[in-house]
Amino acid sequence: MKRIEVKLSLPVVAPLLDVIRESSGELELSLAAPLTISDLDADFHGAWVDELLTAQNDEVRTLLALFDGEFFSDGVIAIDEKNAEPIVRACAAVRLGLRARQLHSLKEETLESGDVALAKLAEPVRRAFLCYLFLATLQELIIQHLDASIIES
Repeated sequence: MKRIEVKLSLPVVAPLLDVIRESSGELELSLAAPLTISDLDADFHGAWVDELLTAQNDEVRTLLALFDGEFFSDGVIAIDEKNAEPIVRACAAVRLGLRARQLHSLKEETLESGDVALAKLAEPVRRAFLCYLFLATLQELIIQHLDASIIES
């Protein structure tokens, strides 16, 4: 089984975990990417949203589980074939939530390039932006270092 271990700086990552936890609370009740299909029967639509919301919340819990007591003792997270796909999706959900709520004032190009004057951002926006970049980097690590077949298309 393929596995990657990443050593992270606790003082850098700990504040970002607070941002992830806050975002996960906001995502508990709403989809990161809301459904806009209007042709669906109301009952079917509701059931589908409930199922997607349950899956999204499970995936975010998988992401947060990386940062357990062991992480706080050695600073290492481990990603393998079993948790890679849910973590990639959870990172995407949290990033979408950050984008919609805390980072809506930043242009798309700025978010994707990471080219921003951090000192000019208000503290909550700065933390959200750094979290956004951290999660993007985590996604890239998973995709680059684990076999492409793990991440289903």
